[in-house]
Amino acid sequence: MLNEDAAPFNPSRLAFARRHRGFSKKQLAEKLDVTYRALVAYELGEYPPASEVLSDLSRILEFPKQFFFGSDFETLLAEDVSFRSLTKMAAKQRDAALTQSELALYLSKWLESHFELPAIDLPDLRQERDPEAAAEALREYWGLGQLAIRNMIHLLESKGIRVYSLSVRSVDVDALSTWKAETPFIFLNSYKSAERSRFDAAHELGHLVLHKHGPPSGRVGEEEAHRFASSFLMPAASILARAPKLATISELVRLKKIFGVSVAAINYRLHQLKLITDWQYRSLAIQISKSGYRVSEPEAATRETSLVLPIILGKLYEDGFSRRRIAEELDLPLQELENLLASLVMTGVQGGKMGQEKAKATAKLHIVK
Repeated sequence: MLNEDAAPFNPSRLAFARRHRGFSKKQLAEKLDVTYRALVAYELGEYPPASEVLSDLSRILEFPKQFFFGSDFETLLAEDVSFRSLTKMAAKQRDAALTQSELALYLSKWLESHFELPAIDLPDLRQERDPEAAAEALREYWGLGQLAIRNMIHLLESKGIRVYSLSVRSVDVDALSTWKAETPFIFLNSYKSAERSRFDAAHELGHLVLHKHGPPSGRVGEEEAHRFASSFLMPAASILARAPKLATISELVRLKKIFGVSVAAINYRLHQLKLITDWQYRSLAIQISKSGYRVSEPEAATRETSLVLPIILGKLYEDGFSRRRIAEELDLPLQELENLLASLVMTGVQGGKMGQEKAKATAKLHIVK
């Protein structure tokens, strides 16, 4: 841990904390009862805040004092991540998502200093012009066949993708993904339904394999990732084998339970594969909307959780590292750590019988000596 006696005040951390809490420079200056010019000077590193101002900063921004004396965070720019609906997103929502993702990078770096996480096994599929062909190629590369994927988060983690929560209360912030120093990251909004989260995970996986060396090109990139996700979660051969003779809401529910996606996603896929007509697709979409199934899924699936993070937390706990102590080591409020784990770590990690799938994952997780 760092403190103000061991390191100089870091102005970039002040700017980070301000953006993370959604303050403009003017708003924070007013809260601090300092001039706008003084706050700008703090953030430019022209001079550090006085001790009493630092105390006020800590209280208002809800970060411990020592947080402001740490090293620079790895930064993420909006153009470096797969923001969906960026034009609809308010600046505060965008900043909240970016800064929380930067905290995830910070946590991940700390965890990787203690553990050797699963190796990255993610091919570059930019050469595939058709997103559906890319989804089929990735399934073949990973040996998944045509069956439904039981748990997307477990699959992603087993292939070296780092998955963290994104606790941003906004319908305009679904999920993000990025490559950072050759490591792929996916951030899932913890307030979305289980079905929506699975599709978001597959959508971001599409961005990772299709758009690695450049940001997705707006609506075209989003459409490519959407088609990839649809094909990856609902392989054509598997859907064709289970196609209903008569497409009804009850049949959509039957299929959604098999593939772990929303009824709307099933409807879209049936139409995409020309198993239903345009008229049937529109009629079912209207029924889905009127039934409220776009907000609350029928026979909702159980939310998927992380396989790797509970194991890591369990091993750290055995070494005397509670979540509170981890937060203190990182000079973060406990709540910020909890936000990164939200929905991914739902239950205790001590005791209980470890299943075969978990045992395999554990074998790939090594403590760094």
